[in-house]
Amino acid sequence: MEAYSGFAEVYDLFMDNVPYEIWGEYLLDRLLEYGIRDGLVLDLGCGTGKMTRFLAKEGYDMIGVDVSQEMLGIAAEKESEGKPILYLNQDMREFELYGTVRAVVSVCDTLNYLTEQEDLLSVFKLVNNYLDPGGIFIFDMNTIYKYEVVLGENTICENREECSFIWENYYDKESRINEYDMTFFVRDEDNRYEKFQETHYQKGYDLKEIRALLEMAGLEFVACFGEDTLEFPKEDCERAYFIARECKKAGSRGVWKSEIVNA
Repeated sequence: MEAYSGFAEVYDLFMDNVPYEIWGEYLLDRLLEYGIRDGLVLDLGCGTGKMTRFLAKEGYDMIGVDVSQEMLGIAAEKESEGKPILYLNQDMREFELYGTVRAVVSVCDTLNYLTEQEDLLSVFKLVNNYLDPGGIFIFDMNTIYKYEVVLGENTICENREECSFIWENYYDKESRINEYDMTFFVRDEDNRYEKFQETHYQKGYDLKEIRALLEMAGLEFVACFGEDTLEFPKEDCERAYFIARECKKAGSRGVWKSEIVNA
């Protein structure tokens, strides 16, 4: 996993086209649907805290965990309109909390940064450990389709007055790992441009593979949806949402959305 360093400075600027409000409302609807109306919620891989602050504003007691000190520094500087937020600088593969939480959320393809199955399984086990009995885990992941068709071998560029970037993608079908080579030029107070370069790696996982890992971790698989829908992901879906539940005291079996439709 790569920690955001130079990118943290301009992350929110370049992510201003990401529909955080839509994602937030979708996430909130799912939490309410499963009876999570208040209490402690963990935002895993919270970055600069946009979703953390959104949920705090909705009345949740939020904990944000991220491996990047730079991202958390920016998050801590942002004023929360809701309850105070506890930010923890921890690697999500070995995060520690003081107690359990009602729900864990993770958005913006954070879990795709785990390029080894063992690491993803470790995170799922920790989530299961820190969830209240019957607690809910909601997360999204980029699909293999997105890496193969949308991002793979493509270069994305954007030029703005205060900064510019070049984002080159290299996708390996065998490993299902996408390499992001990112170059940023950020204007300083003297109108000079400082250059930052970072390389990040993400992996695409098969949906059934994710379900199997959730169940291996002791979680109950509940549902899988395409982005911003309540339908099973289509073949050209770029982002999928997963819902799982701590099941030590939960008796129902989770089913795929397609099983519900075909029942």
